Amino acid sequence: MNTFHLTVAQALVKYLAVQYSERDGVRQRLIPGVWGIFGHGNVTGLGQALEELGDSLEMPTYRPQNEQGMVHVAAAYAKHKNRLATFACTASVGPGSTNMLTGAALATVNRVPVLLLPSDFFANRIPDPVLQQLEHPSEHDLSVNDCFRPVSRFYARVSRPEQLLAALPEAMRVLTDPAETGAVTLSLPEDVQAEAYDWPAAFFEQRTWRVRRPPPEPDVVQQVAGLLRGARRPLIYCGGGVIYSGAEAALGQLAERLGVPVVETQAGKGALPWNHPMNAGPVGGIGGLAANRLVREADLIVAVGTRLGDFVTASKTAFAAGARFVGLNVVPMDAAKLGALSMVADARAGLDALQGALSGWNGTDAAYRAETLALKAEWDAAVSAARQDTGSVPPAQGAVIGTVNDAVGPHATVVCAAGSLPGDLLRLWRPEDPKAYHVEYGFSCMGYEIPGGLGVALAERGRRVVVMVGDGSYLMMNSELVTAVAENVDLTVVLVDNRAFMSIRGLQLESGSPSFNNELRHRNPTTNRTDGEVVKLDFVKHAQGLGARAVRAESLNELREALTVAGRERGVQVIVVPVNLRERVPGFESWWDVPIAATSGQEGVRARRQEYEARLKQQVRFFAPTRADRDDA
Repeated sequence: MNTFHLTVAQALVKYLAVQYSERDGVRQRLIPGVWGIFGHGNVTGLGQALEELGDSLEMPTYRPQNEQGMVHVAAAYAKHKNRLATFACTASVGPGSTNMLTGAALATVNRVPVLLLPSDFFANRIPDPVLQQLEHPSEHDLSVNDCFRPVSRFYARVSRPEQLLAALPEAMRVLTDPAETGAVTLSLPEDVQAEAYDWPAAFFEQRTWRVRRPPPEPDVVQQVAGLLRGARRPLIYCGGGVIYSGAEAALGQLAERLGVPVVETQAGKGALPWNHPMNAGPVGGIGGLAANRLVREADLIVAVGTRLGDFVTASKTAFAAGARFVGLNVVPMDAAKLGALSMVADARAGLDALQGALSGWNGTDAAYRAETLALKAEWDAAVSAARQDTGSVPPAQGAVIGTVNDAVGPHATVVCAAGSLPGDLLRLWRPEDPKAYHVEYGFSCMGYEIPGGLGVALAERGRRVVVMVGDGSYLMMNSELVTAVAENVDLTVVLVDNRAFMSIRGLQLESGSPSFNNELRHRNPTTNRTDGEVVKLDFVKHAQGLGARAVRAESLNELREALTVAGRERGVQVIVVPVNLRERVPGFESWWDVPIAATSGQEGVRARRQEYEARLKQQVRFFAPTRADRDDA
C-alpha cells in the first residue's frame, strides 16, 4: 500500500485541502483556509504544517486577534455560504482553546458548521502538568477541552495518530449534514500533532461530500396539503432554513399563488423581499403589527426552516387557542415542536412537493388576501414613520437605521447580533436580497458583529458589507478591526453610541427597576455605585488607532455624507453615530417572557409583576399534537 510519512498535523492539513462540498451540481472547497493563534500547544504542530504545506495546498492561514473572534468569522462565513463551506480554527492549549467555547456554542445553536482544532495537553502525560493544563484530582484524562463536548455536534480527542483516519471523515460528514451540522471539535494533544505516521495515500484523495436534500414522505405531503385546503387562515413562518436551502423562490411562488401570508424570523428575514405582496414582516417578541395580528388569528401555521425560539413565538403567547401546526424542517427535533405535524425534509424539496400537491387548489379566499394586504400596508407605513428623521439631536436609532439602509441600498449586507439593534433592524431594515440581512440571533452574542462582518466580506468579495454595532458590543470585541485592516477587506462599521448597555437598561426600566449598572459611568464615591459621571470615550481615535479610517457623524446629513464617502473608499471605515435614548422604536403588540421579581420593596417592580402574571395566563403550556384525518387528506 502506498503511504505518506507525515506528522498528524501535516496529514490533517493535507486532508482538509482535498475536501469538497457539492449541492445541485455546484462543487466548492469545504475548508478553504485556517484561522489560528499559535502558542506552545500548536506552533510546532499545526503551525509548522501550515507554514510548510499551506501554500502548495492553497490552504491560507489567517491571523485574528482573539480566538473567539476567529470562530465568529468562520460562522459568519459559513452562514453567508449557505453552510456549504467554512473555516478551520486552531488555538493553543488552555486559554487559547477555551476562548473558542463561546464561538462553538454560537455555531451549534445557529446550526452553522465550524471546524475547531483546540490543542490539548500531552497524550503521553510525561510533562504533567504542562503549562496551562487543568489538573483534576480523580479524572486524570480530563482537560479543559472537555468543555467543548456539550457545545459541539461532534467531538473527538485524537490521542493516537491512527485515530485521525476515522475522526476526520466523521467530522466532515457532520459538517456537511444539514440536519446535524454545528461546531465540530477535534481535540489535538500537542505531542500527537508532531508525531509521524505512515498514512494511506488513498486518505488524501479528493473527496466530495454531497449536501443532501431529503425529500418529504409523500403521505405527509398529502396530509399537509389537506390541512392547508381545510384552513381558513393559514400562515407561513419563514426561518433561516429557507435561505440555507435556496428555497426563496419556491416560498414566494407558493405564498403568492395560494394567498398565504408569510411572517419572518431573524434568520429568515430577506428570504422574501420586504415589498413582496405576501410578506407580512417580522413576528413575535420583536415583531411587527401585521405579523403579530395575523398570527393571533391563524388556524394553521406552517413553520418552514425555523427553530421556533421564544422570540418568534412571543414566549408561546402569539397563537390562537386551538391553532394547528406543521413543521417543515430538515431537523426532526425542530419539525416536531409545538406539537406540529412533522414534515422532515429540505425546505425547497418540501415546498416544491406542496406546490405539486396543491396544484388544483385556488388558495385562500379574497377576504383573507385583502386583509393581509391591508395589514401589510399599515405595517409598511409604520416602518416608514419609524425610519423618518424626527429632528431630534442626536437622531433616533430608527432614523439612523433608515438612513443607513437608504444609503447602502437593499442589496448590501447588514451585520448585527446583540443589543437593541437586532430588534430594530428586524422591524425597520428593508432587504431585497436573501443575503442582505445577516443578524446572529440564535445566541445573540455581543462581540460577533465585527468578526461577523469580516466573515461575510471574505465569503463574497465585492459585496458591500455594513456592520451595525452598539458601543457596548463594540467594546467587547473591536480587535478584529485590526484583522480586517490586515486582510485588506472593504468593511463599513456604523458604531451606534448610546453609552453602553442601553438595550438591557431599557428592559430594566420596563421591568419596574431603576437603572442599575448598565450605563458606562464612573463609580460614584458617595453612593459606591456606578452612577457617577459618564465615562467619556473617543471611539473615532480608538478606531483610527486600530488602523481604520474613522469619522463622527452628529446628524443624519453627516451620516449620509460619511456613508457616501465610505462607499467610495477602500478598506475599513468606521462611522460613529450618537443616538437619542428617549426615542425608541415601539413594541408593536409584542411580548417576551422575562421574569419579574415575585416580591419587592420597589413599587414599580410590584406593578410590573401584576402585569407579568396576567401575561403568563396567555401562555400555551401544552400544544396538542396536530393530526390530519382522512377528510383533511
